[in-house]
Amino acid sequence: MTGPKLNEKSYVAGERSGTKATAKYVRTSASKVRVVLDLVRGLDVKSADQILQLTERHTAIPVRKLLASAVANAVNNDNQDADELYVIACFADEGPTLKRFKPRARGRASRILKRTCHVTIIVARMSDARIAIVQARAERQGAGSGRPVATSRRDRVARSKEQAADAGAEADAASDAIAVETEESPLVADSSMPGANQDNATEEATDTASDTAADKPEEN
Repeated sequence: MTGPKLNEKSYVAGERSGTKATAKYVRTSASKVRVVLDLVRGLDVKSADQILQLTERHTAIPVRKLLASAVANAVNNDNQDADELYVIACFADEGPTLKRFKPRARGRASRILKRTCHVTIIVARMSDARIAIVQARAERQGAGSGRPVATSRRDRVARSKEQAADAGAEADAASDAIAVETEESPLVADSSMPGANQDNATEEATDTASDTAADKPEEN
């Protein structure tokens, strides 16, 4: 006895509406796909796509393609907005098993079971309250203007480079001004130099001797 058929607009088993996409005869076991599906169930499609992109399991690749197909079905067939969709349901059913064998010693053979599965993802529109929460989160992350996060990151890097260039130009201008003032100012002997104190002492001694000779009366 077969179960109820699923169309693109209804999910009969859970009495929930949505748009679905199905990938049949995926060459992996259903248990391995279910581990990945548990990561994205109930998330909005943007967060789910980011998680699948960073998941290292090989089953994340067909699941991500299937999620993109479900979103495309919702946008093209049901006129939905991709930013307002979330994964309402996802599951993996076992498909036919391919039976192979491996030759062993003494003319024997070992059984090899190559599992397949049928993966289904259903997306639906989020509630208005949840859409507002997702949009507020996107604005806090710097993507509220509709630009991707990578674009806003490039803008920040460009602004940082401009600020660094302005700071370098100001430092060069200050250095040029100091150099011009140094060239225009007269040379003044620095008292901290070793020979400066000796020259001052010699000049003071000469002045003292001259004053003493001028004050001494002339002898008859």
